[in-house]
Amino acid sequence: MDARENGDSGVKEFQRVAEVLRTRMTDGVYPVGSFLPPQRELTKEFDVSRDTIQRALRELSDEGWIRSRQGSGSTVIKTQRIQSSAPKAVRSRHGATLSLIISSAFEAPEVSLDVYTLTAESLDAHIRVQAERIHAGEIAPERIALRLLLPDTTQPLPYPRVKGDKEDLRLQERLRAISHRHTESLRGSLKDLRTEGLVPSVGFEIHHTPLVPPFKLYLINRAEALHGMYDVIERQIELDDGEVVTALDVLGLGATLTHQVQDDDGNSPASVFVDNMQAWFDSVWARLSE
Repeated sequence: MDARENGDSGVKEFQRVAEVLRTRMTDGVYPVGSFLPPQRELTKEFDVSRDTIQRALRELSDEGWIRSRQGSGSTVIKTQRIQSSAPKAVRSRHGATLSLIISSAFEAPEVSLDVYTLTAESLDAHIRVQAERIHAGEIAPERIALRLLLPDTTQPLPYPRVKGDKEDLRLQERLRAISHRHTESLRGSLKDLRTEGLVPSVGFEIHHTPLVPPFKLYLINRAEALHGMYDVIERQIELDDGEVVTALDVLGLGATLTHQVQDDDGNSPASVFVDNMQAWFDSVWARLSE
């Protein structure tokens, strides 16, 4: 095993590699039908062992992102799709991406983000990118307000769990650890922006609700909504002790998102959808979370 497998953060190196590759696939760097770089290139880029790269690729294959064949490499077979109602939505040559939509939002003087999700994993990655842009002087928002609504993981959840064994709580403990790791990373990124004087006003609040997210929701600057249902899947998950279990799980990064943007017509479908989702979030935040 690679000597760098475990760091102080508790993140295994193969998980870090898999997270970066997932983000690249969802952002269109590696579109569907393309090949991931050869293992030798990934080994050099991430400065890890060949075994670490192979473990990361196995995880991506188990999650349905890639198809690997010996001698042929790894082909991307899934990405995150965003269907946008906005004719002028931020787009790349691969279509709208969550990365570009959030980047556009952070170019406003005041940034408001309300997020309802299973974990903060993908949100953490996107906020870190925006923090780097602020540090580099590319953007200079005056205010950032982030409200994060997560499930209460002290209560039994229907997913993730070991298939056929509702009493096995190891995957729920794993989910709790993932959520904690990324919320603390978010807290650190935003705190640094405030303490270094780069953003005059920074607010970050986390509430937990007994509701189990059937969907992922981003509300951006109270004018845009990104909404996507979670698909429940069956996949293999390797636990910290090396045991591989068959799990019922959902994949947030792979969820297809619908992007709705308010317009001048308050009765348009997009405007009504954004208003309804914002009202729903506010009601759960105020009355059904702590």
